[in-house]
Amino acid sequence: MKMPGTISFEFFPPNTPTGVEKLRDVRRALSRFDPAFYSVTYGAGGVTRDKTLSTVGEIVEEGRVVAPHVSCVGASRESVRELLALYRGHGIRRLVLLRGDLPSGMRAGGEFRYASDLVSFVRAETGDWFHIEVAAYPEMHPQARSPHDDLQAFATKIRAGADSAITQYFFNADAYLRFRDQAARIGIDVPIVPGIMPISNFSQLARFSDACGAEIPRWIRLELAACGDDIEAIRAFGARAVASMCRRLVAEGAPGLHFYTLNQSGPTSAILEALDAPD
Repeated sequence: MKMPGTISFEFFPPNTPTGVEKLRDVRRALSRFDPAFYSVTYGAGGVTRDKTLSTVGEIVEEGRVVAPHVSCVGASRESVRELLALYRGHGIRRLVLLRGDLPSGMRAGGEFRYASDLVSFVRAETGDWFHIEVAAYPEMHPQARSPHDDLQAFATKIRAGADSAITQYFFNADAYLRFRDQAARIGIDVPIVPGIMPISNFSQLARFSDACGAEIPRWIRLELAACGDDIEAIRAFGARAVASMCRRLVAEGAPGLHFYTLNQSGPTSAILEALDAPD
């Protein structure tokens, strides 16, 4: 099949020297898919700031495009201004701007209330230097009051100056297509790239999904339950199921695929390799 317009991969900053070396291997393994960029997460309240900066710096040195995450939570205008200057100094031209979640025990959310406030600030500070990505939620942000309110919040981020969006992961292509079409009807015409989560560990996936509001369809839960503790069976099923969804997304005009790798190359590679296989 025709490959999607862009492929990109998300990593989180490792906490140990072993993790740092492992992520280098993961990047080398995934580089064969010619990604448009790698994104690097930023812990709630900036708790992984130094590790994020180190990972971002390594990717820049490898000659790859990197899109660091910048979160509102716990951020001041001055701290964001410093980050922007640092990233500009390294020639970084892409950012992922998010509201983020308050870490346990933190009461104050910083000087930016919403991601749209952060987008406006970055645009005012840096003009068109950065390509700005924001988040989208095809199945509604878990804290939104209604799908309508969530769509309007997304539109506010785009109108504040975002260039494109990456969605929360999902396993129902119709949810993405419906959200994309609803956005288009209210005049939002930026690329909305589907976020893709590989399936390799059911208990971990269920925990993530409960926290972020991503629905795991019943048929997937039943198939995974039937696999029991057979890790290879889980991964083989996951690659087939997610690749099938990706084929439909690409056929329906999705502008690319953004993979939440969880710092592993195998599950994401299996999906991309399976894209040419029949359902």
